[in-house]
Amino acid sequence: MMPHTEPEPSRPLWSWIRSAPGTHIWLLIIALTSLIVVIAPDHVDHVLLHRNSSNIHELNLHPFRALLSSAFWIENPASLPLYAMLFEVFHAPVERWLGTQRWLLIVATAHITATLVSQRVVLMAIQDNRAPRSMVHVVDIGVSYGLAASIGVLTYRIPGPWRWLYLAGAVAFFGVPLLTGGTFTDLGHAISLAVGLLAWPLTRHPVSRET
Repeated sequence: MMPHTEPEPSRPLWSWIRSAPGTHIWLLIIALTSLIVVIAPDHVDHVLLHRNSSNIHELNLHPFRALLSSAFWIENPASLPLYAMLFEVFHAPVERWLGTQRWLLIVATAHITATLVSQRVVLMAIQDNRAPRSMVHVVDIGVSYGLAASIGVLTYRIPGPWRWLYLAGAVAFFGVPLLTGGTFTDLGHAISLAVGLLAWPLTRHPVSRET
């Protein structure tokens, strides 16, 4: 685990990046894959998104690669600035607070669990003729499951009564879509939020203060 250092007054940006290395490396990879999608011909970017998806087809053929690669692509490169902001607001504080290893354990567990459970639900729906066979090849990529987990675990960082207001907002944001005819992605978000909330034991001994 990389040490969390105090800010360097002469190099505030570099100090900020070093204080949450995993968050910023992940964001850099997403920026690079988004650039690839932008410059690739239309038919090529379509193939790339499907090949790096964690849908039923790819999970059956290449389970490890599908679970890993799907965490580094976003379907719409125009949303990269939004994701960058969300990474700074949610991932970076959790990584600084708990350390890179525990942060990574939480988001990876959420990503894997949410993906496997939600795709299992899709498979069951196909088998019961409640979903089209084409859902086997649905594009299932992105970083939102990990974000939902960080949102969940960050609940324990917020002091006093504000914690409960924050928690109510998070549960409503991810729970309402699920309860009103949500998709498999909505299910994955709810599962990831639950993983973050269940990670409370990992928050009992934080490694550093936020810079």
